[in-house]
Amino acid sequence: MYGGDVLLKELSIENLAVIERVDATFDDKFNVFTGETGAGKSILIGGINAILGQRTTKDIVRTGAPKAVISAVFDELPAEAADKLAELGFSTEDGEVMLTREISADGKSSARINGRTATAAMLREVGSLLVDIHGQHENRILMSNDNQRDILDSYGDIGEALEDYRTKFRDFSRVSRRLKTLREENENRAFKSERLTAVIEELEALNLSKGDGERLESELERCRSSARIRAALYNAYGCLYAEESSAATDMLREARKALESVSDAEPAAGELAQRLDEIIPEAEDIASEIISLMRDDDDYRREELADRVSAIKHAKRRYNMDSDELVDYLEQCRGELAELGGMEDEIEELSERKHILAEEVKSRADNITALRTAAAEKLSAEICGELSFLAMPQVKIVFAVKPDKITINGRDTVEMLISANAGEELKPLNKIASGGELSRIMLAIKSVLADNDGIPTLIFDEVDAGISGRAAQKVGIKLAETARKRQVLCITHLAQIASRADCHLLIEKQTDGGRTFTHIERLDFEGRKSELARIIDGEGSESSLKAAEEMLTEAMKNE
Repeated sequence: MYGGDVLLKELSIENLAVIERVDATFDDKFNVFTGETGAGKSILIGGINAILGQRTTKDIVRTGAPKAVISAVFDELPAEAADKLAELGFSTEDGEVMLTREISADGKSSARINGRTATAAMLREVGSLLVDIHGQHENRILMSNDNQRDILDSYGDIGEALEDYRTKFRDFSRVSRRLKTLREENENRAFKSERLTAVIEELEALNLSKGDGERLESELERCRSSARIRAALYNAYGCLYAEESSAATDMLREARKALESVSDAEPAAGELAQRLDEIIPEAEDIASEIISLMRDDDDYRREELADRVSAIKHAKRRYNMDSDELVDYLEQCRGELAELGGMEDEIEELSERKHILAEEVKSRADNITALRTAAAEKLSAEICGELSFLAMPQVKIVFAVKPDKITINGRDTVEMLISANAGEELKPLNKIASGGELSRIMLAIKSVLADNDGIPTLIFDEVDAGISGRAAQKVGIKLAETARKRQVLCITHLAQIASRADCHLLIEKQTDGGRTFTHIERLDFEGRKSELARIIDGEGSESSLKAAEEMLTEAMKNE
């Protein structure tokens, strides 16, 4: 928590909109900015947003200037901010840090931390731990159920319990995702295994080897010609070797005898007879081989081959492969099937782990719900007490904790309900709260959370929207009280609020040489009295000066 030393120590703005150059220093407690409409108060907030890493545009650069430069010095850094700076690689040995943002007229932007180059994202990370700005936009944040839940969690100081729950929830989610993936993969593997098994069975039934495709088709073609071949063989055999005397072998023997019978008279005939002695055994051998070529099982073999060749052709068409490729594909499928192991053991283990984690998540979610329910009752009571002080005694605020599905944030939906008047039904905040009510509700919340929120500097823009009179006085007192726990900067149009400040800064706009300039002046007692009088009646009359002095005197008594 903020310890009371200066936090936002200095602010320097150069060439931002109508601001040519302003430098401001701040008190460690309650600082207010006042000035006429259009003097540049909103520009000041815009400059602070810039050094906190928020988005900027070239339109904010003062006309004719090459760039706008905004710097802020923060002192007595809280531990969390110092740790973040160290994590980002920036030294804070003196407990001080300077954030700088430059916006060029061409739209380019640069950032520095302690003079070293940084990014806008780094400024946002560090700035979120140093400054909390609340304007009309921030008031609207209250409309979000998520933000309402965060407020309740901050008050209930359940961060440690919530982080423990989130750790288990992330474990549960991770195991659930893994289990789902494994089950899907296992289903896919089962399908793939079934498909591979079917392919293997089909290809194994073909009993193929490399080269079988052409060989079997050739053999089938021969079988289909068996009748023609058999007839030719029988004819050839009959011609060469038969019982009839017309067989070639018999006729050759007769020819030999005839030649042998005249060999004594014609020696050449004897030589021819000898040559026939060589031819006759060859013809008989040929006749024997013809007999061996004659098969009686060609018809059966033809049917067998036809069925097998047809099955091979079907497989070739189905897989778009030739017969040799089918042999390789069979081996590939066998290898893939062997690699497909089941995941049942891991699935069973993860299922058990998921069950255990589900119970642990539920137990922790129940604890979070109990903590929120207990905190909701106390927070509602404290906010109502603050609102009563802020002139909203009839307003009732309730943090409703409702069961919902389990998420990273627990199983609860948190909703702020409000009853603006006694006896009225509680309704969602976003249905009935006005701008003025939202400003005071936010102030009440910040006041209650002062001891829980570690951000040391609060900035309120238009916290006085829609209020006046006694309500404004109460808001001023509450802001001053809040500033005893942390540094508060507030832009206001109300004297009741400005009178409670420890440091009063006047923002004025002047015209010189056809150009508009804005400057900031730190007011003393007399200056504050004059400014309060101007705020009261717009003129600073004697009566308003007297009223202003009474306001300041009263505020000083209560310090």
